[in-house]
Amino acid sequence: MLITHDTRCALDTVVDLVNTAPEDDATPDGLADVAALEAFVRDHEVSEVGVLTEFDLAAVRKIRARFAAVFAAPDARSAATMINELIAAAGTTPRLTDHDGYDWHVHYFAPGASVADHLAADCGMALAFFVVAGEQERLRRCEAPDCRHAFVDLSRNRSRRYCDSRTCGNRLHVAAYRARRKEAAG
Repeated sequence: MLITHDTRCALDTVVDLVNTAPEDDATPDGLADVAALEAFVRDHEVSEVGVLTEFDLAAVRKIRARFAAVFAAPDARSAATMINELIAAAGTTPRLTDHDGYDWHVHYFAPGASVADHLAADCGMALAFFVVAGEQERLRRCEAPDCRHAFVDLSRNRSRRYCDSRTCGNRLHVAAYRARRKEAAG
């Protein structure tokens, strides 16, 4: 599957956005305040964003939950329904642009859109491309029991199981190895 630079950036952004949500009551919200939202926007180079407010923070948290539901969708039809709702609510307005040293690419948000609509439109379209390509199953959640982070499986054979093989994957492999050794010794 060919993934353009802007689609890849939108995928990274939506994954990171979903992963800012607290996994349980003990985990802090990655978007705890407007300053955290400003940092998220800056770190992900979200363009054409004005001054952010509490209203923007609340709106972004709402679409974050809706994107999380897409990653948990049981099938392509369910994912498509959720993505369609996100994109429609954002007032998608595709337009070509070449800014900040990037070559021509498509922005799907309307000029002057809120940060929530911007994220819903651009990230929603990136996810839509996966559904259209028959690749919805690549939108996954980490299989580690103590981690449910979202990720996009871009492996060739669709075999990725963990959000990060160096942390979650390695931790589970080490635990399984130790359990096998303990069983063999005992």
